[in-house]
Amino acid sequence: MQALIQYGDLIGTLVFAVTGGLAAAEKRLDFGGFFVLAFVTGVGGGTMRDVVLGRDGVFWADQPEYIVLCLAGALGAFLWGVRLERLRWALVWGDALGLAVFSVIGAGIAVQAGAPALTSILMGALTATGGGVLREIIRNELPLVLRRDVYISAALAGAGALVGLHELGAPAEVSVVAGVVVAFALRAAGITWDLHLPVYRGRRGGSDGASDAPADAS
Repeated sequence: MQALIQYGDLIGTLVFAVTGGLAAAEKRLDFGGFFVLAFVTGVGGGTMRDVVLGRDGVFWADQPEYIVLCLAGALGAFLWGVRLERLRWALVWGDALGLAVFSVIGAGIAVQAGAPALTSILMGALTATGGGVLREIIRNELPLVLRRDVYISAALAGAGALVGLHELGAPAEVSVVAGVVVAFALRAAGITWDLHLPVYRGRRGGSDGASDAPADAS
């Protein structure tokens, strides 16, 4: 099971790196820009997790294969960006799987570090979404986690499933599989049926005659 999670982590890193490269393609950046966006998307969430948890060094510093995967994702997007755009549906589903795996890995690492249950759940969501947030900040775009898509909620649910089952004494394999299934199922449902979270529907502008039109967060 540990080997399966490790392979899933590597595959998820590559998929996230490719999506970062495609984000660079949309802005027509040079290869340096491609690598920066691929790198922060691929390992940014895990880096933020390790810093918050106070771990001795970040994971990719001792495992250069993660840097190589980010470089490969950037190069692939730079050379074959047009072709990859035609496979965006595959990247969307790959991103969903990466989200699920990263949320469970992040929560599991936090649990192993002795973090409280709620903190572990948040670390799972941070691992899964932090890189995308950094990518969109660099691109000056609204991060996906702040939109109404079922995204961060899926990561929180997957991390919560792992932590909850761990607290109940379930075997590690059961907790991991359940967490991945929950996160992926929720994200898949959002993609398949275009599900969205409720948005704030308040009054725009000031209190003097402001419009009652809904404020769409999308």
